[in-house]
Amino acid sequence: MTDANDIIDVQQIQGLIPHRYPFLLVDKIVDLQKGVSCTGIKNVSFNEPHFQGHFPEYPIMPGVLIVEAMAQTSGCLVVKTLGERAEGKIVFFMSIEEAKFRKPVVPGDTLTIHVDVIKGRGAIWKFKGTGKVDGNIHAEAIFTAMIMNSDGTKPDL
Repeated sequence: MTDANDIIDVQQIQGLIPHRYPFLLVDKIVDLQKGVSCTGIKNVSFNEPHFQGHFPEYPIMPGVLIVEAMAQTSGCLVVKTLGERAEGKIVFFMSIEEAKFRKPVVPGDTLTIHVDVIKGRGAIWKFKGTGKVDGNIHAEAIFTAMIMNSDGTKPDL
């Protein structure tokens, strides 16, 4: 695994979180400060399956997938922060608050996803996420996640 300040590529991301195509929504991590923040990149392509129906005449990335990309980015942050304590654990959504979608994200865009830790204690973590294209905020949300053992039990962190 790379140091916290190195780029984390898609193969390494797959070692951190369980998501796979077509639901892996982070292509690389370009900045990660353990316990503090993380920035991921999603290159939005017309070939993604959701664009067939959302919407055929005007393809836009669904807002829920933008928030999911934020969650996946935060999952990478949690796993890197916890290190060996994260082995056998999965990060699950608990809540989404204050989600706002300001501008559409369309094929050809590079979505820069930035998440900041609001609170990270034990198994419960809260984040503020933003999704930007060309430096402009397109989406933002506050969300909470819980770390669970892969068998669905609560971990002792």
